[in-house]
Amino acid sequence: MSDRISQRVASVPPSGIRRFFDIAATMPDVISLGIGEPDFVTPDAIRNAGVASLQRGETRYTSNSGTIELRRAVAAKLAALYGVSYDPETELLITVGVSEALYLAMTAILDPGDEVIVPQPCFVAYTAEVTFAGGVPVPIPTYVETQFQVTAQQIEAAITPRTKALLIGYPNNPTGAVMSHERMVEIAAVAQKHDLIVLSDEIYDRLVYGVQHTCVPALPGMKERTCLLYTSDAADDLLCVELGGRSIMKKKKKKQITLSITALSPYKHIIH
Repeated sequence: MSDRISQRVASVPPSGIRRFFDIAATMPDVISLGIGEPDFVTPDAIRNAGVASLQRGETRYTSNSGTIELRRAVAAKLAALYGVSYDPETELLITVGVSEALYLAMTAILDPGDEVIVPQPCFVAYTAEVTFAGGVPVPIPTYVETQFQVTAQQIEAAITPRTKALLIGYPNNPTGAVMSHERMVEIAAVAQKHDLIVLSDEIYDRLVYGVQHTCVPALPGMKERTCLLYTSDAADDLLCVELGGRSIMKKKKKKQITLSITALSPYKHIIH
């Protein structure tokens, strides 16, 4: 039976974090630090809004992009926080979690053999999603000496003629590292110099303390080459929004139509 499994899937090892999570779940006196989520349940007001939406019978399919009310709310939030403007009609896509968003993005931009630079340590799905999309993950290490911040020099050294994209996640899961504004500007310059697409996972943007988060698409010249993976609010334990340039978004919507059909109707109420 093993030869019936694709080599692409077979080459990806099981998630060590998920194995750790499953073991910890069997031990009542253990506090699990294995999953990137807050240590509280979603607040009452948000849960109640979702329940009320279900009780009103709002359980039908929505647009594949998600409800326009939700997309407008997300656009307004990003504009208020970071001064970056997105068209809710054409540049926002609501997904069921960041892993779906990442898969859609990867399959939209990668051809077989395209390389994606992935700084390590990283969220467990990063390298797997690159492989599943037919790409080649190119891991580069980060170190405690640089506070686990990848540098522009490291990224540039890893670029080859096959490099298509850079996948970064700051604030970082699992290290908690926050990229300094200066280093992110340097990385943006490398991306522009080598015409790279940047996939920026910023779902923990509100969970920073004593420092300021730098939103990659808000940097000069970066919006049209950046696919932003973002949450309605990870601080309130809700996922996930995906944003990008119009040409990429058209490809991602085409993929989503065959992958998950639609985003959940109650989402438009629980974000407010």
